[in-house]
Amino acid sequence: MKSEDTPFVGGPLDGRVMPVLTGITGHPPKVYEVPVPDADGGKPTVLVYRRVPVAHGKRHGLTRGWKYEYDPEGRPSDGPKWPWTKPRQGSAD
Repeated sequence: MKSEDTPFVGGPLDGRVMPVLTGITGHPPKVYEVPVPDADGGKPTVLVYRRVPVAHGKRHGLTRGWKYEYDPEGRPSDGPKWPWTKPRQGSAD
């Protein structure tokens, strides 16, 4: 599998550059979730980072790279979003 060194901006991973596996299209995933274990052995906290473009090319406007920005209120994804599923209304936690 191929990976791409991707910078992280904001949150606990600010300033780090980590290798992220790319998908079949050659792009890293849209959402990167980092589980952080609880010190007391409880439910782990999930840090959510969203993919944003670093820059766009001048000639064709194509994306020239990606970075991840911290989303403090981000919810971890529940898997693929199918056209026939209804959006979640609230938290069941």
